[in-house]
Amino acid sequence: MPTDSELIKEILDGSQSAMEVLIRRHYKTVFAFIYRHLGDYHTSYDLTQEVFIKVMKSLKYYRESNQFEHWIIKIAVNCCRNYYSSREYADKNSLVPYDEITGDTNITNLFDQSSNQQEIKKAILSLSKDQRDAVILFYYSGYKIREISKMTGSNDATVKSRLHQALKKLKKIFVGGGYFAER
Repeated sequence: MPTDSELIKEILDGSQSAMEVLIRRHYKTVFAFIYRHLGDYHTSYDLTQEVFIKVMKSLKYYRESNQFEHWIIKIAVNCCRNYYSSREYADKNSLVPYDEITGDTNITNLFDQSSNQQEIKKAILSLSKDQRDAVILFYYSGYKIREISKMTGSNDATVKSRLHQALKKLKKIFVGGGYFAER
């Protein structure tokens, strides 16, 4: 099986099949990141397509010193940020009722509970964009702090701070209940 670097060279030489293999290889990862970030299937599908269009247009600028998956996730992060500043997102933005679902004070355990997935998704959507990036990349995608800092263009301490603040906010949401606004 060819490596990402080999596929990229083939794509730059005009190979359609290499492009299909590369997209198929990374599609689930990119879609999962975007879907966890947005919580909307159709918009996530559209943004995933946009990410791969940008990837193919920018492939000549990719440097092999970077890990390709990190590079593509960085593009996905930027696409999500652009979406949040778009008119489409502003039109969908509204208050969402929230019922108290748990008294568990160890908020990180919630990420593993399938019974609360809808509530967790709503709570994660209430975080700031930067906090949401950090939580999704760390807890759902399994990246390390250093990898997240490279993908988001932040330093390690900033990523740790965003995770800390996000967990503090999530704990307040889950322990306190009430209403929260999607951002």
